[in-house]
Amino acid sequence: MRKIIHCDADCFFAAIEMRDDPSLRHRPMAVGGSAERRGVISTCNYEARRYGIHSAMASAHAQRLCPDLLIVPHRMEAYREASQALRQIFFQYTERVEPLSLDEAFLDVSESTHCQGSATRIAEHIRAQVKANIGISVSAGVAGNKFLAKIASDWRKPDGLFVIRPDQTDEFVRQLPVRLIPGVGKATAGRLALLGVEFCSDLQKFSVFELSEHFGVFGERLYKLCRGQDERPVTIGRRRKSLSVEHTYPSDLPDLPSCLNQLPALLQDMQRRLRRLQDDYLVVKAFVKLKFDDFTLTTLERSGSDLRRDTYQELCAQAYARYNRPVRLLGVGVRFVDLREDQAFHQLDLFSETTEQRVAETPGSYSVGRR
Repeated sequence: MRKIIHCDADCFFAAIEMRDDPSLRHRPMAVGGSAERRGVISTCNYEARRYGIHSAMASAHAQRLCPDLLIVPHRMEAYREASQALRQIFFQYTERVEPLSLDEAFLDVSESTHCQGSATRIAEHIRAQVKANIGISVSAGVAGNKFLAKIASDWRKPDGLFVIRPDQTDEFVRQLPVRLIPGVGKATAGRLALLGVEFCSDLQKFSVFELSEHFGVFGERLYKLCRGQDERPVTIGRRRKSLSVEHTYPSDLPDLPSCLNQLPALLQDMQRRLRRLQDDYLVVKAFVKLKFDDFTLTTLERSGSDLRRDTYQELCAQAYARYNRPVRLLGVGVRFVDLREDQAFHQLDLFSETTEQRVAETPGSYSVGRR
């Protein structure tokens, strides 16, 4: 049986907004379009959900339900950056990652050697790492297939972890409301209710032929899912473009020598993970990332396949010099050209950099501003 983890960030867009502006916490807020412009809600925090507000609701209606609701505009650049950070954490534990959206993914950890192969402990590590490095919470479900893992991740939201062990599957599924089966909307739930079906235990009384007669092709899928059966593999949709290793330290690194002392351990971990990659990835850039004690983030890259320690020491020293403050997070990484997908000639810049704030240009480098 596979070991599948489904990770789903809690109220993702709203969580990023509350992380970046703590004054938004503990009050009903949502991310979406303006009510005056017939906007809709993309997501909302749990304080807003108590008023019945939900995704895809008209902003005007949401404000009628909760007059104190604050609706903030989207910041897709910030959400994409957090999404990339999420996936980098997922890839630390397995190469088999199937993203479903910016904040949601399946992970197949059946062959992972992390945490002595325990899917539960891997999920615990991922949740802790996301909270420490990204500043948001992720709910996770662990089970033997994708269907059950996705159900489990929602079981103890927000900020929860739920595990369905193989010996618990039959009992868990029997008590599961059929409305939670993917594909069972209001119309299908109504038709099932006419057949006296409310829970999967009720649905299990029907043969595959009877369900096919009532629901066509979907009947066969209902027959399997109500028994907890799902053979779908975790599908790697997009090939990765980078690999990084980063660590948030319990105490801030006070100066540059302290940062340089941490590089060997990070580089050793990165090289170990690089050896597991296939030969059709070509390393084209090395980069370092520093997050300072005031949460300012800066990244510096250098083109080329030179992954020696002194390359990263030089990058780290240049990145540190931008702010010269204690460092709470230090990361090293590489960027790839995927030889399966990228056949065109790639014009590579000598240096590139990304920071939370635009920095002055220096010879051989350029700033791409906020990210």
